[in-house]
Amino acid sequence: MQHEKLTLHSVDVRLVEVPLKRSVISRVGVFDWWPVVLIDLDTEQGITGQSYLEPYLKQSMKYIKAVIEDIAASRAGKQISPLIDFLDGRRGLNLVGHEGLSMIAISGLDMAAWDALSRSVRMPLARFLGGDIGPVPAYNSNGLWLSSADALAGEATELVNEGGFAALKLRLGRDRVEDDLRAIKIVRAEVGADIKLMVDFNQGLTFGDALHRCHALDGEGLHWFEEPTTYTNLVGHAQLARELKTPIQIGENFYGPRELARAISAGAADYVMPDLMRIGGVSGWMRSVPVAAAAGIEVSTHLYPEVSAHLMRITETAHWLEWQDWVNPILAEPFELANGSIVIPDRLGSGITWNEDAVSKFASDA
Repeated sequence: MQHEKLTLHSVDVRLVEVPLKRSVISRVGVFDWWPVVLIDLDTEQGITGQSYLEPYLKQSMKYIKAVIEDIAASRAGKQISPLIDFLDGRRGLNLVGHEGLSMIAISGLDMAAWDALSRSVRMPLARFLGGDIGPVPAYNSNGLWLSSADALAGEATELVNEGGFAALKLRLGRDRVEDDLRAIKIVRAEVGADIKLMVDFNQGLTFGDALHRCHALDGEGLHWFEEPTTYTNLVGHAQLARELKTPIQIGENFYGPRELARAISAGAADYVMPDLMRIGGVSGWMRSVPVAAAAGIEVSTHLYPEVSAHLMRITETAHWLEWQDWVNPILAEPFELANGSIVIPDRLGSGITWNEDAVSKFASDA
């Protein structure tokens, strides 16, 4: 496929904090505002690629910004070649390790580079990568947080109605297993047995607690158990995957293709869900998911629903897209939902542009 050669000129990195419609209440923290790093990658040919990062912690944004600017300065005047840049970026981390802020910065630049390239040939990203646009099945991850079980009443129906969803995410890991069971029953009573429930422990349990809790909940007809314990415990997750009827889902903390391959080799999961911020952006995704496909493992997404939707259209074992609207307030044209799917618009690149008034309003001094 021919495309215009693009040369990196500079990047503009801006920090914002977006108010959340529903507070995030999980084992990893409580968030009322969502930190977002906006990246505009400017080329010497006048085409700008855009992407964003969601680093969870407000105080991390200034460090990510500095790393992005440093990497971009080292590439200024060079041709944009994302797959090669990804490999070079990984090699450049050999002395300090592949996890953490440097890999996150590489991922953000990679997504912006692919956006620029697909814009340069006036194609949506999915078409540029050899696929096509269309609907992508999604579950709603905008609520059902770790509040009291009784507080969930009414919220599940709201979430289903936000886009005709047939699947929802529920967070578990309360102090008592009885409270988790009550939360499941409240949601089931409200939306019925046909709605799939993916449950997420957010790494909140020790391995011993995860054994007790997951076995206690194994007969509840849940679609998956996500990260019952710390993501580094592949041996523990492999034991859970062997012993439980409910599938184990991990992957949002894979820093690159080799970590995904290591987890699959260990039998640590029935499903995987790479996160674009950690897996290495578009390039990292494209080098990772064929490993899952070769093993017959279905692939879901974590955050970044817009770019992820394009990538699911070219993923052999595509499973579920995780939908959140947390970044919608700063997007000029948020993606639409229909019949439980995110609908990829026929726009250039990844299809995202900034609502500049909102960006100014929510600018952060982090």
